Amino acid sequence: MKILLWHVHGGWTDAFVRGRHEYLLPATPDGGPWGLGRAGRDWPDNVRDVAPEDLREEDIDVVVLQRPEELAECERLLGRRPGRDIPAVFLEHNTPKGDVPNSLHPLADQQAIPVVHVTHFNRLFWDCGNAPTTVIEHGVVDPGHLYTGELDHLAVVVNEPVRRWRVTGTDLLPEFALAGHLEVFGMGTDELASATGLGPDQLTVRGDLPGKLLHAELARCRAYVHPLRWTSLGLALLEAMHLGMPVIALATTEAARAVPPEAGAISTNVDELRREAARLVQEPEEARARGAVARETVLQRHGLAAFLDNWDAVLAETRTHAGRVIAANERREL
Repeated sequence: MKILLWHVHGGWTDAFVRGRHEYLLPATPDGGPWGLGRAGRDWPDNVRDVAPEDLREEDIDVVVLQRPEELAECERLLGRRPGRDIPAVFLEHNTPKGDVPNSLHPLADQQAIPVVHVTHFNRLFWDCGNAPTTVIEHGVVDPGHLYTGELDHLAVVVNEPVRRWRVTGTDLLPEFALAGHLEVFGMGTDELASATGLGPDQLTVRGDLPGKLLHAELARCRAYVHPLRWTSLGLALLEAMHLGMPVIALATTEAARAVPPEAGAISTNVDELRREAARLVQEPEEARARGAVARETVLQRHGLAAFLDNWDAVLAETRTHAGRVIAANERREL
C-alpha cells in the first residue's frame, strides 16, 4: 500500500515505517508540524518526502490521520474527503483532557473512519460513541540490551517538563533526587534546575540527544524513573525497558499494565517508589536482575513484528471496507 501520514510523533513513526508499505510524508523547506518529512531520520528507502502540492499526483491507498485538523488538510491537498473518498484511520496518541472520563473524542459517533488507540487505557477513557475503535499497542525498534548501570544515577526522559509540570510529574523530581542523582534528557529542559530548585549535585540536564546516543547514555544509569502522571504510555519508558534498565514508574494510565513490579517498582505511593529507587542505586546486582525482567516483558508485549502485523490487518480491513463505501457512494451519484 501507499500510505500518507504526517510526521507528528517521531518515536511512533519510527516503528510504523518499518513495515512493507510505501510511506509518504509531507515535507516543506521550513519543516514544522505540517511539513517535517523524514527530518533526517535513518529510515528505510520506502519512506519518501513529498511536497504537499504534489500529493494529488500520488496514488494513495490509505491515510493515517493523527490530528483532527488533518481531515480538512487532507481534503484540501488531495481533493478527496477522508472516509468518504479515500480510506482513512484516525490514530489517537493521547489520553483525554478536560472533562475526564466524559471526554468526547473529536471523531465520536461517526462510522466512516475507525479510531485506533495506542493503549487500552485510552480506549477506555475516551468517549468515542458508536465510532468503530480498536487498540494497537506500541511497537518499538529494539535498540539492544545495552544496559551497564555503571553510574549510580537515575535517568529521566521528558519533553518540556517545566511547561507541562504536573502532567509530567516534574514536581516529583525533588523527591526522586533524594534517592539518587538525576540525569534528565529531553526537549525544553534548560530551565529545569531553576524550576525544581535542584542543584548540580542533584541534577544534570542532558538535553535532547539523538536516538543512539540517548540509548547509550541511558543504559549507563542505574535505573529509569518514569514520573509522568497523565500520558498514554511513554515510548521512552518502553525503550528503557528494551535497554534492560529497571524502571521506577507511577502506576497511572497504561504504565500500570505495561510494567510488572518485578521489572523495578510501580506504585502511586511516591515514598515507596523513592525507597525502591534508592535500593536500586545501592544494589547494582538487584538493579540488573530487575532490568532483565523489564527487557523480557517489553519484548513480549511491545515487539515490532506484532505491531506491524496488527497495523497491516487494520489497514487492509480499512481499505476493503472503505472501498465498498466509496463504490456505493459513486453509484448513488451516477
